[in-house]
Amino acid sequence: MNFTFGSPWWLLGLLSIPLLAWLRGRTGPESAFVYSSLSLVKGITELRRSRAGIVLLNLRWIALALFFIGMARPQVAGGQAPISASGIDIAVAMDMSGSMVAEDFELRGERVNRLAIAKDTLRTFVDERPADRVGLVVFGTEAFVAAPPTLDHDFLRRVIDRLELGTINGEQTAIGSGLATAVNRLRQLQSKSRIVILLTDGQNNAGKIPPDTAAEAAKALGVKVYTIGVGTRGLAPVPQGVDGFGRKHYARVPVDIDEPTLQRIAQMTGGKYFRADNTETLRRIYSEIDRLEKSEAKLNKYAYVEELMAWAVVPGLALLFLELLLGNTVWRKLP
Repeated sequence: MNFTFGSPWWLLGLLSIPLLAWLRGRTGPESAFVYSSLSLVKGITELRRSRAGIVLLNLRWIALALFFIGMARPQVAGGQAPISASGIDIAVAMDMSGSMVAEDFELRGERVNRLAIAKDTLRTFVDERPADRVGLVVFGTEAFVAAPPTLDHDFLRRVIDRLELGTINGEQTAIGSGLATAVNRLRQLQSKSRIVILLTDGQNNAGKIPPDTAAEAAKALGVKVYTIGVGTRGLAPVPQGVDGFGRKHYARVPVDIDEPTLQRIAQMTGGKYFRADNTETLRRIYSEIDRLEKSEAKLNKYAYVEELMAWAVVPGLALLFLELLLGNTVWRKLP
């Protein structure tokens, strides 16, 4: 267990409390009635000054001190342990063209489309690479950066969950643009290994950058590209609507993956081509990545950090409320 403050400069405010107390003591005596003889109110004034004045003032100073401590964000970190950083940066380029709607995969006993299986395997990949920076590029007719390479895998998983067909222009497939965008996201990163995983189910028929040109750029930058053709062989069922009972109607369409181009991209960059017709395919990619050269670095990481701000702020608010309550009821000052 390690106790620390997230914003320790707020603790300097504690030094101002004695100064404020001294300045308040120089404001002069409190207002009072004028009597012909002080002996008439001697007992009352002593009570007010010894109990009401001192107690209420102390409540205020304690509350202020608790507020400063709360703003300093006290926290407890636990589970400190050394971990290894792999030194691998990865960008995934995922096809989101209209053909990804084909439902030729099963996931947990249910027929799903290609995008659903691509998202599911990508989530598994992210979970198994906790020490890698992973980014995501999506492409259809154009390519877009969905998430830059990041170690914040919780954020990346939320981005993956939000991916839906139709959110980008997916009438055509710009494989070259998707690959070039992914390579560009890795270009400025200094790491031992830089990898692109390209998933597509079609052929390049859009975009201004040919796939071979993007592959040449990846090769020049030392980026290894693993290509994956997503889809079963032969014919794939594509939903065409539903009947009156809510059952889907399917049309059988030929699978049209440009495997020679994907194989060539992988070969040019030192990667490997896979045909992803089931969820086991990406597991082979993981083992391939694990065999890459790694740059080991020992880091200290906390398993959790617990914020304790409320333990200071809530009592401070309670003391402040108590001071206001007493000052306006049983210990109310005379005008």
